[in-house]
Amino acid sequence: MRVAILDDYQSAALTMADWSQVKQKASVDVFTDTLADEDELVKRLADYDIICTMRERTKFPASLLARLPKLRLLTTTGMHNRVIDLEYAKQAGLTVSGTNSDGASTLEHIWALLLATVRDIPAEHWNIKTKNPQWQTSVPGGLSGKTLGLVGVGKLGSQTGKIAKAFNMKVIGWSPHLTPERAAEAGVEFCATKAELLANADIVSLHLVLSESTRHIITGDDLALLKPTAYFINTSRGPLVDEAALIAVLKSKKIAAAGLDVYEVEPLPLDNPLRDLDNVVLTPHNAYANTTSYGVWWPQTVENISSFLDGNPMRKMN
Repeated sequence: MRVAILDDYQSAALTMADWSQVKQKASVDVFTDTLADEDELVKRLADYDIICTMRERTKFPASLLARLPKLRLLTTTGMHNRVIDLEYAKQAGLTVSGTNSDGASTLEHIWALLLATVRDIPAEHWNIKTKNPQWQTSVPGGLSGKTLGLVGVGKLGSQTGKIAKAFNMKVIGWSPHLTPERAAEAGVEFCATKAELLANADIVSLHLVLSESTRHIITGDDLALLKPTAYFINTSRGPLVDEAALIAVLKSKKIAAAGLDVYEVEPLPLDNPLRDLDNVVLTPHNAYANTTSYGVWWPQTVENISSFLDGNPMRKMN
């Protein structure tokens, strides 16, 4: 029996849980990189019976699953993973299990990234670390009295809005299916159109699920509606935004800055222009990651494997 742990960038899996029971029954291999090419993935994973994947870092479409005949259990972190073909897995008799998650880490990161972007904290930190004799180099923005525009007012969007009010911010919201009643329940001022929200917000923050209907829901034309002093925050999914258009807007300084945790291609390619811009704060899609979330995910991953090997799979997703 062989177990593969994928995409463990921080080498955290084996240190955040007790794998001793699993290791009595199987060998465990850890991979700290991500392979995007399907043929390369097949070469790497063909001999594994169990695969542990971190969030949506590695995609498991039907075409890949069909080429992994030894695979019996695929366990992922979280209870939702849109890059696993659950229907095919079910038809193929492959068990897919998940882990619990409360989203608290993501909410914390949203505000850490938003504040770092508006306050220009990374730039000032870097100036001090590089011993720049100029003690202060920028005038940061502020939040009090400003308008936060939420594109998406689900659980995370609503929670983000509640925190904004502690900063004396006005909160407005829009999504394709948001109603005035739902907005009122969330304590958010309803915007009838996306254009209305984008034109009036001082800070725009995305909180939508990625689907075919929401892919590139923020286009170049949408970005052109933003105030020149606006900030754009995306901690949801990279493909919600036309990244090329966002890069163009940032290059031409048509908005103040952006804070991004997610990208069209991940890990972010080394030659991506976002890496060279001074008006964007970047984090490596780790909004969901902290010691608390990992302290749940990895022990529950071990539980998923152990229960599966005992014939009683837990937290099944299909």
